Amino acid sequence: MRLPERSGDQVRIGVAITVPEPYGSVLQAARARFGDPWAEFIPPHITLLGPTVIEHHEILPVDEHLATIAQHHAPFVIRLRGTATFRPVSPVVFVQVTEGAGGCEALERSVRSGVLTQELRFRYHPHVTVAHEVPDEQLDAAFGGMADFDASFVVDSFHSYAHGDDGVWRPARDFSLTGSPADAGVITAT
Repeated sequence: MRLPERSGDQVRIGVAITVPEPYGSVLQAARARFGDPWAEFIPPHITLLGPTVIEHHEILPVDEHLATIAQHHAPFVIRLRGTATFRPVSPVVFVQVTEGAGGCEALERSVRSGVLTQELRFRYHPHVTVAHEVPDEQLDAAFGGMADFDASFVVDSFHSYAHGDDGVWRPARDFSLTGSPADAGVITAT
């Protein structure tokens, strides 16, 4: 996993939709079963902003930015179903977002604006990783082993995560989606 370097009192953050229980535990156990070394460090999630380094004094403006975004997006339904892969570009197998991708994309665009504006290395593709940086046999096992996975849930919030010195990503703050459906897709730059 590529993590941006940090120094001094900089903080490494991420923003994601956390997969709720009981599905989160199922996906985390699957990731561990397929030998992914990051299984115990990364809760199952749909990334909205990948690992990003900010200055410590930027935490409050980032939180304000995310709170404003949450006010402009309404809850929506996610369905996770089946598997796909980013191979050969990247050694990743994931569970697909088959419903709610538009809601994820709208949130991602809004999050990646204002104080969190940044360029993407690859086009945004909402997904939940179940195997990453493991041998091909394990990627194949994850692809087949999770092919029948099917779960639906309401996304009514997203989280900012902080990356600890121990390598674990932990939820730092919860942002409840309180917008109306008419607000969908609003990009708010603060």
